[in-house]
Amino acid sequence: MTLIPIEARSGPVSEGVVRGSPPYDRRQRFEEVFSAHREAVLGYLRRRTDSGHDAADLLADTFLVAWRRLDDVPLDPQTRPWLYGVARRVLANHRRGEGRRHALATKLRDELDKPESSLPDDSPTARAFSALPEQDRELLSLVAWEELDTAQIATVLGVSRNAVRIRLHRARKRFAKLLTAPLANRNLVAPTEEASHEDA
Repeated sequence: MTLIPIEARSGPVSEGVVRGSPPYDRRQRFEEVFSAHREAVLGYLRRRTDSGHDAADLLADTFLVAWRRLDDVPLDPQTRPWLYGVARRVLANHRRGEGRRHALATKLRDELDKPESSLPDDSPTARAFSALPEQDRELLSLVAWEELDTAQIATVLGVSRNAVRIRLHRARKRFAKLLTAPLANRNLVAPTEEASHEDA
């Protein structure tokens, strides 16, 4: 039987499975996207944040979304605009979270920065704060009174910034829960959560 050579067709080829081609490699595709667009997305975020650390964290969050939605990532030249759209939403979520954290810190600082004699024991904020575990009180105090950011708190406690973020998130959740709890339950100390593998 005579084999007739088949010429390759010109033009773009889709990422779908082509007979005879190797299977679609998600990891390789992600690494290509990351390598090609990392600097551009980081620059986008740096121009919109005050902290290089925040920009780096947001870059990681952006590419985490890209990994999870890799099948939705378009081919060039639409890849970068798509990533900018993800980064924009990640940044918006970050800013909303920062706003809530600042509001909580301001409320805590305003309540607890009063002279002791003017802060009655039955103040809802004081009761909720005193019901927290000592570690939570220390973390919230470093934010509210010492006005430290996560990198500075990590230095104080001798842990990673990621551990500080996790612990602060949990402390704020417990504090918010105690603030909204019925008055009778505010005497109870908030239970501590089991430390995760990330919390180190």
